[in-house]
Amino acid sequence: MMKETSIDDITSTADVEIPKDPLDWVIGQDSAIEIAKMAAKQHRHLLLVGPPGTGKSMIAKALSVHLPIPTEEVHIVHNPENPERPFVEVLDDKEVARNRAEQELSTGEIIAPRDAPLKIAADLGYFCKACETYSTPDDRVCPACGNPKIGKIESGEHPFKDLMGFVEVTINELSGKSKRVKTTRVRPDGTEEVVVYESMGDMIRVLDQEAMENIRALSEKRPRKVLVPLDRKNFVLATGASETELLGDVRHDPYGGHPQLGTPPFERVVAGAVHESHHGVLYLDELPHLGELQRQILTAMQEKAFPITGRNPQSAGASVKVDDVPCDFIFVGACNVQDLPAILSPLRSRITGDGYEVVLDISMPATDENKSRLVRFTAQEISLDGRIPHASKDAVAEIIKQAEKRARTMDNKDKALTLRLRELGGLIRIAGDLAKSRSSKSGLIEPDDVKKAVDIARSAEEQLKKRYGTFHAGLGADVTTSQKELSPYNYWNTPSTPTGYE
Repeated sequence: MMKETSIDDITSTADVEIPKDPLDWVIGQDSAIEIAKMAAKQHRHLLLVGPPGTGKSMIAKALSVHLPIPTEEVHIVHNPENPERPFVEVLDDKEVARNRAEQELSTGEIIAPRDAPLKIAADLGYFCKACETYSTPDDRVCPACGNPKIGKIESGEHPFKDLMGFVEVTINELSGKSKRVKTTRVRPDGTEEVVVYESMGDMIRVLDQEAMENIRALSEKRPRKVLVPLDRKNFVLATGASETELLGDVRHDPYGGHPQLGTPPFERVVAGAVHESHHGVLYLDELPHLGELQRQILTAMQEKAFPITGRNPQSAGASVKVDDVPCDFIFVGACNVQDLPAILSPLRSRITGDGYEVVLDISMPATDENKSRLVRFTAQEISLDGRIPHASKDAVAEIIKQAEKRARTMDNKDKALTLRLRELGGLIRIAGDLAKSRSSKSGLIEPDDVKKAVDIARSAEEQLKKRYGTFHAGLGADVTTSQKELSPYNYWNTPSTPTGYE
């Protein structure tokens, strides 16, 4: 644990050291942080329970920083015998590196048109023989001299060679193919090799025999696509995800898997969040809102693999299924205390059987050490926002007073500091906006900014109560006469109280 900076040791939050470990950014949840570190090390699941703003999302995201980087890449491979049942291929990082090296070797050498032989540059449409200038092959007429960039007909050649060549180039462009010229060259050892020059926009690609052999070898492999890449984030936020986003899908194609017209099934497979979080963290806040999808999450956790199939029965993707797609993730779920009964019992059993359930604290004792933590929290919020100035020492003291007041009024805790830090962070941002707008001489957030921010940050209910005396009176004042007379069931109305606004 890092040594906290006391408020007496600073002149502003600019003097506060911010920890590098994201888990140390979480304030007042020491027990949860220790469990999160163990979960990362031992690959355990977590259920975080607590009110909004107490650090659930931050703990989940920071946990992923303590995980090793992913070492596997998942491919979907074409199945020639049954295209609608593609194969899954898992490659480790060494195999991925080897494949990438082969791909790089097959790309050949990229050169500028001026570095290519003149005849090659002319045949590919880069060089004008009339004025000896270079331009893009998209220009059929030389922009410098206005002459066509097609060479003169030499004796013995077909009289319509230039026209036929123009038609060939046009057809190649319409079909997405680059124009290529094959020739030979002498190697440094004196032997001769076949070389292909290929147009690539403003550049030319040179393929020697080794590159062409690599291309031939790659073409002999079964067609495939990368479903889950090796270079990926190991934290996947799936809160509010639909069934398709969560579990994957197979895109629709009106031509189905037709070999000539349609897109092959393996290319239409889409990974879900459970697959993208392989060897990482799958985070789901408001877990009970998933409803029946919790069963699918449970299956993925148990099997560490989950099939991908088309979710729409009327889509061509419904006939495609990929079995055993790996999804070995750490599951971190979060919910409010009152939502605990809505989590499926088998899912909770799986979490407790292979992980931890953690109830977060809502306040911490108002000790000098914890006040120093709030000093750091203020500095962190200002740093994260990036648009507000630092806070003066006196402004930080006022923020700490507000933390004590909120613990007393919201949680009935005396001599305590609130841990509902999202709302406290909002107060800091409002104070920062006020300081920015008034362009203070000190360039810092001052105590008056914090006090004014407290009034601005009041909830809508508090504002209505302040304006009308009671919340219900505020609701009644906001309803039109026609609503009162014609809609007796607005808000909390009942037949026995047709107006309902007394």
